[in-house]
Amino acid sequence: MQALKASPFYPIIRDTYIALRDLPQLPAAYLHPWRREAIRRLAMLKDVHKGKRAFIIGNGPSLKNTDMSRLKGEITFGMNRIYLMFPELGFKTTYLSVVNDLVIEQTASDLAALDIPKFLTWRSRKFFSTLNPQSSSLPTFLYSTYDSPRFSPDVRGRIWEGATVTYVTMQLAFHMGISEAILIGVDHNYETKGRANTTITSDGDDPNHFNPTYFGKGFRWQLPDLETSEIAYRMARKAYENASRRIVDATVGGKLQIFEKADFNSLF
Repeated sequence: MQALKASPFYPIIRDTYIALRDLPQLPAAYLHPWRREAIRRLAMLKDVHKGKRAFIIGNGPSLKNTDMSRLKGEITFGMNRIYLMFPELGFKTTYLSVVNDLVIEQTASDLAALDIPKFLTWRSRKFFSTLNPQSSSLPTFLYSTYDSPRFSPDVRGRIWEGATVTYVTMQLAFHMGISEAILIGVDHNYETKGRANTTITSDGDDPNHFNPTYFGKGFRWQLPDLETSEIAYRMARKAYENASRRIVDATVGGKLQIFEKADFNSLF
């Protein structure tokens, strides 16, 4: 095995194995140049931040009570429409992940214009059909799924969404070698109530996120599935702990009770 790893062909053999492992489930995807490019990029990102900490930034109202300026220079994973905060912050998150179909559909032009590494679902490729496979603005497409609960330490294959982009981002952070993932803005609490996964259209300002225009009037979105996301979070906690890593929750006033709590200001 050591001799194989020393071979210059080992990366090709390894990536081919990962592709063939999932081939019966997704034969078309892995033959597509965009997925091949995604696998290449993800291979380069494997353990790129090994042993380091990173902040996973949710989009809850608690961000308004969080000193975000302290994150400048940190490794940060933004999600969904966090880019609405970039002008105020004066810097961009290191990465951005978006997996919800409705969010991607309605913000595709915004996402295409962002010049940071972006991780989107393979399903969303239709909104970026004019981009060149080698273009730096092309998102890295993840092959995510709604079923088959699992935690994937290597995101080049199929990954489970766990009903929340935060769970996908936890898997991305693990893939990159992050040893301490710190949650902020993951309030785990919504003023808008209703049946999980129901699609609704906002009729006014958004009370559930840091910006009233986040899911503002006319925006279509799905009510959260907090129960499924908690199942996913427990899987993430276990995966991190088994690898001698950890996830801590430094959300100001957050309602999530899965992870060890930390005071945000004490982290600096």
